[in-house]
Amino acid sequence: MSVAPLSKPSTSSGSTEWPPSWRTMPHGISVGRYIDPGFLKLEFDKLWSRTWQAAARLDELPETGDFTVYNIGDQSVLLVRADESTVKAYHNVCPHRGTALGEGCGKLEHSQIICPFHGWRWNLQGENQFVLERQEFRGGQLQNSDVALKQVKVAVWAGFVFINFDRNAQPFEEFIAPVKDIVEGLAIKDMHHYWWKSIPVPANWKVAQEAFFEAFHVPMTHPQLEKGGAEVVRGLRDQAEFTHSYVAYETYSHGHGRFYGGKKTPMAGHINKQQQQGDPLEDMANRLMLLVDGMDAMVLKEDVEVLRSLRGKPIPEGSSLGGEYVKALYTKAAMEQRPMPKPVPEILGMWGGEVFIFPNLMILPQAGNAMIYRVLPDPVDPDLCTFEIYSTKTYPAAAKLTRPSVDPVTDLHDPEQLRLIPRQDLGNIPRIQKGLHSRAMRQTWLAVEQEKLILNMHQELDRYLTAE
Repeated sequence: MSVAPLSKPSTSSGSTEWPPSWRTMPHGISVGRYIDPGFLKLEFDKLWSRTWQAAARLDELPETGDFTVYNIGDQSVLLVRADESTVKAYHNVCPHRGTALGEGCGKLEHSQIICPFHGWRWNLQGENQFVLERQEFRGGQLQNSDVALKQVKVAVWAGFVFINFDRNAQPFEEFIAPVKDIVEGLAIKDMHHYWWKSIPVPANWKVAQEAFFEAFHVPMTHPQLEKGGAEVVRGLRDQAEFTHSYVAYETYSHGHGRFYGGKKTPMAGHINKQQQQGDPLEDMANRLMLLVDGMDAMVLKEDVEVLRSLRGKPIPEGSSLGGEYVKALYTKAAMEQRPMPKPVPEILGMWGGEVFIFPNLMILPQAGNAMIYRVLPDPVDPDLCTFEIYSTKTYPAAAKLTRPSVDPVTDLHDPEQLRLIPRQDLGNIPRIQKGLHSRAMRQTWLAVEQEKLILNMHQELDRYLTAE
């Protein structure tokens, strides 16, 4: 990847020199953006070399001397916990003969970075401490500063470690500003590892993440979550109350966006009468258990137990079952000294929604829990990517936290490796990628409201790709 300053964007959404198959249109996306190796190369040259990107969760570096490696394209970054309050990011290369200094993750012995080839050595600040046979280099005049590790820009925020290869990068505070208050209000910084899976997916990275940019795939993809809507789309009934019709979508500058449930959510007291079977509390608990059993993320079993603890208790006038559930969750968290999202309408309204942070990070929050997606492109093949799922939650003050380790998934269809809802979502994605290669397919069609986050992401991508 080349590294150069990002200039002002082109006035058009696609360069006139681009082939038609690379263009972003107001109503759709040309398929070459998903299948052309040349477009993937352009993304590495002009996007990944210049944008802020989430390289790790801070949980991966809990103690001084811990390290982890972040790879993107042909570039590799060594992330190091330099002290209790500092994370350093270095190009993962020994300046002697190019050996990668780190692989995977671990603990640096004696808090030193040591090249495994000839033993050149640096402290955690990247300062050189030892060169074997130093007198033979540069006529005996080799200085420590000549071989200091090259730093990569780094920002720690909301429990993430972001990096940027561009020395003239947009300030991180400016980049993250459109979603800063929302994410901070959701207490994502206070959430820690529950489980983490890495899944190879035979699809372009953008195809994979765009599957999660909207909610109106639910009736067909997840029929167990919306039975009435599922019957409508299958032609088994004429009408139903579609949950997605209440979802609100917002796009922001720098490619970010979000969607959320709006006013008609269970937490706001709304009951979908077509899904109601009998007792409202048990209906709500059963629906939440579909998420517990289907994901083991966002909603956890202990959350449903809190709901069921309300059985037999009267609902005060002016409140609702959802409102009382929220109060019970916060009461229990306070007793455990467990951090929770800010109890304000805008933050509570995000439960069950999503915040997208450009270019490839999605946060799906709930009551002190969140599922996080990160999608990484394959270095050379536009038809491949790595899809990562992080299940995170806040813990009581007395809990002992463990350093996370990733669980590789070898088969995205295997129920022993992935639960039902991720299997349903990810199962569609290879079929999309296959279809995009069809000679009958020149572009996708985008719904103006439901899929506006997709268009906004591509328009921001074009800003990078058309910059000089």
